[in-house]
Amino acid sequence: MTDAVSPDGPAAGLRRAIDALSGLLGAVAALAAGLVVALSAGLVLAHALFGLGSVQVQDLVLWLNAAMVMLGLGWTLRERGHVRIDVLASRWSARRRARVELFGIAVLLLPFCAAIVVLSWDYVALSWALRERSGGTGGLPGLFLAKSLLPLGAVALALQGVAEALRAWPLAWGRDGATGKRA
Repeated sequence: MTDAVSPDGPAAGLRRAIDALSGLLGAVAALAAGLVVALSAGLVLAHALFGLGSVQVQDLVLWLNAAMVMLGLGWTLRERGHVRIDVLASRWSARRRARVELFGIAVLLLPFCAAIVVLSWDYVALSWALRERSGGTGGLPGLFLAKSLLPLGAVALALQGVAEALRAWPLAWGRDGATGKRA
């Protein structure tokens, strides 16, 4: 039987697509992390050895750090890397853990992500309208692109939250995700 909770149902395809998107964004975040380390080390060495610095490279480090954090949110959730309180959960049944997971996603995660999108929208839109650039003398153009990471990261996290909810749903409500039958 193919239904919303079976491995071949529409929810499974959506879950896989979101997981793939989170994986792609996670890879970009990992690349950004590597670049942050390399550029930061380069800045320190250039300053210590030659007395040189670069406002543009400093801006780039900040923007890459923002990309690392905001684009890595969904991937971190997918990989279960967020802080969790497992003192109680370790004593709970798998069904109860799944129900608490669904509650947390519905009541905490998704509203939080929606708030970030709503509260950052005008801020980002104004930045785009002005084609805002770095405030530092000689800084990089395109600050509006970095600011766009706020709602983008929140949407990516919310999407991964939906994928996690779809993963938890069958277990939480008594269906075996593999067969679609009552557990």
